[in-house]
Amino acid sequence: MTVAQDDEHFLCLRASPGKMDQLWSEGWRHFGIIFVRYRTSVHGGKPFTVLPLRIDLARFTLSRSQKRVLAKNRDTDIVLRPSFIDDEKAALFEKHRVRFNENVPTSLFNFLSPNPAEVPCANLELCIYHGGQLIAVTFLDIGAAATSAVYAIFDPAQAKRSLGILMMLHAIRLSRSQGRRYYYPGYAYREPFTYDYKKNFSGLESLDWDAGWKPYDDAVS
Repeated sequence: MTVAQDDEHFLCLRASPGKMDQLWSEGWRHFGIIFVRYRTSVHGGKPFTVLPLRIDLARFTLSRSQKRVLAKNRDTDIVLRPSFIDDEKAALFEKHRVRFNENVPTSLFNFLSPNPAEVPCANLELCIYHGGQLIAVTFLDIGAAATSAVYAIFDPAQAKRSLGILMMLHAIRLSRSQGRRYYYPGYAYREPFTYDYKKNFSGLESLDWDAGWKPYDDAVS
């Protein structure tokens, strides 16, 4: 069971791009119309320190390992469009959710509103196809100066493709092409955890809940 500590939350049906930028900068994220932020969480009875992350797109450069991820996925196709949930994505979610052994999500609607393209803000889905088959999707909120990943799913059978990293790289590329300053990939924990791949990006910043955003010292270039 996962337990959130110091929980703050509110409901919001619609937020402007500028308002979304402000909320992300303050450490908020959302599940549908429920906006939340918290500083600590518990997994398997152990406490973890929540670490909101963002990438300064002007300072991001590809590492050698990230170039290899792009190279080994040259046989994939990318589709970008307003977000919607259909049977294809629901089936991919069912494959994705077997990765979890606690706090197992039951539906994509745990994370997205019934109208994810517009509520609570503009959202695009970045889909990765291989041989005509959907193997990964990230749902990306669009703000005025930033973008933010709401949720991402992938086929565990395609794990060798490093799809979590690949989706972040394509989201960074899209965000840059749209002239955004920041990309928010969600959060990780200060302690070692499954989300640690998010920490290995140049230009990375983390939110110190008391002192604000700072460069993340352990990020690799």
